[in-house]
Amino acid sequence: MPTLLHIDSSALTEGSVSREVAATFRAEWEAQNPGGTVIHRDLAADPVPHLEAAGIVAGFVPAEHRSPEQQAAFAVREELIAELEQADAVVIGTPMYNFTIPSTLKAWLDQVILIGRTAGEQPSAAGTPVTVVSSRGGSYGPGSPRESFEFVTTYLEKVLTGMLGLEVDFVVPEFTLARVNPALADFIDAADASKAKAHEDAAAKAKAVSARTAA
Repeated sequence: MPTLLHIDSSALTEGSVSREVAATFRAEWEAQNPGGTVIHRDLAADPVPHLEAAGIVAGFVPAEHRSPEQQAAFAVREELIAELEQADAVVIGTPMYNFTIPSTLKAWLDQVILIGRTAGEQPSAAGTPVTVVSSRGGSYGPGSPRESFEFVTTYLEKVLTGMLGLEVDFVVPEFTLARVNPALADFIDAADASKAKAHEDAAAKAKAVSARTAA
């Protein structure tokens, strides 16, 4: 049966648009794949450790020569990498924090990027479809005043595609702070429309990746 890896990284457990839209993707994926397996990583509720020296070095040392500290550190990496490798599809929910991704998501990426396995000439999860729900409080799209401040999709495109060989699509709900930030009050209608479209796009992408898995 197919497996979905679902990753949430928003620090908010309620009112998070990235969580809501990622949940729409998951719900549609589950509807299309009855009996399928979902691995859910909530990086806010259960953050993975940041990559430290023992984990880095362990990636270049044969298993039989690793110290106990290196073995423990690599066990974390092995678990996270295995989840990615067994996934038939991935959905990642990430808000924009200070123009880039949350540190919790960066920690996950650092753990799963392993040269010679998940990254390099033949990445072990290459070709896996990944849908990234990238929410942001304002607007950072092409032509917007803050286009050059956008380091979420630009970064993830390079890492997920360029290093891990994954096939990445983005769903981008914007103006998520319009109802709480008076400075963005004029964009409430745009926010509502963007959020509605994001839910539609997420469901459509879940159907598309499910059809691909079944083919």
